[in-house]
Amino acid sequence: MPEIAIDLTAETPEDGPAIEKLHERAFGPGRFARTAFRLREGVAACADLSFVARIGSMIVGSVRLTPMHIGQHPALLLGPLTVEPAFRSRGIGMALLQASLAAAARKGHRLVLLVGDEPYYGRIGFKRIPPGRIVLPGPVDPMRFLVRELADGAFDGVEGTARGG
Repeated sequence: MPEIAIDLTAETPEDGPAIEKLHERAFGPGRFARTAFRLREGVAACADLSFVARIGSMIVGSVRLTPMHIGQHPALLLGPLTVEPAFRSRGIGMALLQASLAAAARKGHRLVLLVGDEPYYGRIGFKRIPPGRIVLPGPVDPMRFLVRELADGAFDGVEGTARGG
């Protein structure tokens, strides 16, 4: 595959409409019913931790991190991570993930959760959350509920009900 020049930048408010169209193409209207969407509903993503991938002026990928809490413990919810189908399998998603996680760690965040595929996200340190440890506002396949510590021991003793914000 030929190399393509990807420019990773922080998401700006002007990127919002293009990102929404990207999410619509990738996830369809059913995305609004998903548990992860319900956690993000009404909560703005962290602008300083959300990134886009561009080829020229075209947005080909996006990742967002949104604040949440598990009981009294602050955390971040990763997602959606989206890459245009024509540009998948070129490392764009992984580059977006690494940029957002590095930015979160630099800013002192300690914990990131997501609902996703362990074989993909496990490559960068995400691990399955033991069933029953965190109560979500809807159903999630426990095999897909993952956590990554950005600081050693950040997940120790964390349990309870998850909520956005």
